[in-house]
Amino acid sequence: MSVHLLGIRHHGPGSARAVRTELAELAPDVVLIEGPPEADALVPLARDLRPPVALLAYATDEVSRAAFWPFALFSPEWQALRYAVDHEVPVQFCDLPAAFQFAEPDDRGGAGRSADPLARLAAVAGYDDPERWWDDKIEHWRTGVSPFEVIAEAMTVLRENEPESPPREQRREAYMRTVLRRTIKQGYERIAVICGAWHVPALASPLPPANRDQAVLKGLPKRKVACTWVPWTHGRLAGASGYGAGIQSPGWYHHLFTTDDDVTARWMTEAAGVLRAQDLPVSTAHVIEAVRLADTLATLRDRSSAGLAEVSESIQAVLCDGDELRGKLVVEKLMVGERLGAVSEQVPQAPLAADLTATARRLRLRRDPVVRELDLDLRTESGLGKSRLLHRLRILGIHWGVREVSAIRSKGTFRETWELAWEPSFEVDLIAAAVYGTTVPAAATEVVRKVVAARPPLPEITTAVEDCLLADLTDALPEVLAALDERAAADADVAHLMAALPALARVTRYGDVRGTDVGALRVVADRMLARVCAGLPPAAHGLDDDAAARLGELVDDVHEATTLLEDSAKERWIDALAGLVDAPGLPALLAGKLTRLLLDADRLDTAEVEVRLARVLTAGIEPVKGAAYVEGFFAGGALLLVHDDRLLRVIDTWLAAIPAEQFTEVLPLLRRTFGAFAGPEKRAIGERAAGLSRGGGLRKAVVAEELDEQRAEAVLPVLATLLGVGA
Repeated sequence: MSVHLLGIRHHGPGSARAVRTELAELAPDVVLIEGPPEADALVPLARDLRPPVALLAYATDEVSRAAFWPFALFSPEWQALRYAVDHEVPVQFCDLPAAFQFAEPDDRGGAGRSADPLARLAAVAGYDDPERWWDDKIEHWRTGVSPFEVIAEAMTVLRENEPESPPREQRREAYMRTVLRRTIKQGYERIAVICGAWHVPALASPLPPANRDQAVLKGLPKRKVACTWVPWTHGRLAGASGYGAGIQSPGWYHHLFTTDDDVTARWMTEAAGVLRAQDLPVSTAHVIEAVRLADTLATLRDRSSAGLAEVSESIQAVLCDGDELRGKLVVEKLMVGERLGAVSEQVPQAPLAADLTATARRLRLRRDPVVRELDLDLRTESGLGKSRLLHRLRILGIHWGVREVSAIRSKGTFRETWELAWEPSFEVDLIAAAVYGTTVPAAATEVVRKVVAARPPLPEITTAVEDCLLADLTDALPEVLAALDERAAADADVAHLMAALPALARVTRYGDVRGTDVGALRVVADRMLARVCAGLPPAAHGLDDDAAARLGELVDDVHEATTLLEDSAKERWIDALAGLVDAPGLPALLAGKLTRLLLDADRLDTAEVEVRLARVLTAGIEPVKGAAYVEGFFAGGALLLVHDDRLLRVIDTWLAAIPAEQFTEVLPLLRRTFGAFAGPEKRAIGERAAGLSRGGGLRKAVVAEELDEQRAEAVLPVLATLLGVGA
């Protein structure tokens, strides 16, 4: 009987290649792999998986207690697993069961090791970077003497000088030894153990007495655990993603593992392809020079071959011409990458996840980790189906798709634009959402019902109404509407009503394109608007500046919402504004805003607006109040100042008359107002203001004294064609 301990680094291509070579020579009759024993039953499914994939384990009574064990093609554990499956060798996972790990407190049993053991080995070898030392000695390993004996010896020396391991590490290693003893008793002759290099000394012979490990494991709490395979991505293997065992460049490690010769040259060629795909000029000469530079750097640094540091620096200097943005592009697309794995249909799924898989397949929605834009035409069955699915998932908190902000605020009804990107963590979210139902529409319906049953604020109820329409949750809509009508009737806060109305108004426009009857919605919206119109005057009286600004935003939202309702509703709203605009105690900001809205609605003409502006922008009115009025009025746009000389003169005269000692007080308000104008508008206003003469209108344009009639006539046929009239 022999036990072979293969100490590895998780997700190391050299370790993976060494494991594959070692197993082929050893021909073990059983393989033990560091991982959750709950996954033993899933081992046969590995034959039909395409890495990167991950084992997902979760507590069935608290799905948030979950963990992933990722495997890439270059992961030593994956190579060991595939060797065993392909050669029909028994496999057991030998780490501490997830049932115990999920029952531990959130601190996971104490802090880990305080010092990095690799850093000490690297320092002895003359390296200031432990990662580079490990890459040089292990991950670039290709042929020759097996590295595992040297690794075991180095780790043994390090552990002899380490303090006692934290409790969680002690429990893990006690369980590993327990599995190893059991495997030996089962009569296996050649046992291969693939585990993290640090654990090798703890599993080496002679093993400590079994009763000592039993004492460490005795009485550990347990939770019921479920386990499955899920797709994973290279991006999630990267340390930058927050993954504890993450690596710097999964794409580079994949290249190291899958490329047998000309490693540097092939890598530079791929990097050139990434840049060329973005229409960036990269020639063959660039590639040749980058390879030479990488090899030269490796020689100067006494490395056997160019590593990640050398190829990265060469790409930055030669292929990217020192441009950091181009270098970042290569890192994202190539060095990290977003390779997405796949699992087979035989992998067990929760009913909700299975329903999503089937629905996505029917709608031809591909789970892609790379962000891509999806433009949907809701007049088609396919576009409408995809929209409903994405909205249902959004309700479940699974944001596979995120709608563009401009599309949300648009008044259009027939198109939606989404940004799609699939995250492996959504697999956990699907499991968590399974408590609400076995299908996506059923689960989304239950979530909406629970939201309404909790009696949330009015705006949340109107959002639930909108969710029902967008996601086609017709079973929940009647009770949501009933809750909305009841809450709106009982809510005396006008601000709540105003905040809730826009979402309700928006959903009334979905009826035609989504095939939904929104008659009941219009009735509720009409009642809500009536309450807003009645309660607005007292709500707008005696407000401070901040409160006036908040109410002004609500007024804008309601005004925009009324354009989506019946004409009678819009007229009622305009009547309410007309009755409020001259109310005593109305803040200047609101007075200016209402004046502009009434002007745009043709309830006031320009002459009357000029009088109102002149009245508030006089020497007897505080400049701050005048500035607030101007801010409210011109929040609707600056074109009036571009086209109306009289309004421009009123503003110009008022600005010139503000006393110097008060101008600095008014300046922030003016900047906030005029700074919001578009650049062309500001230039046009400036040019017209510069042409103002204090005694009259704009200065007359200079006209040529002599007219070349022949040249003028030559233009007439072109103008006639453009205007569509006879010359």
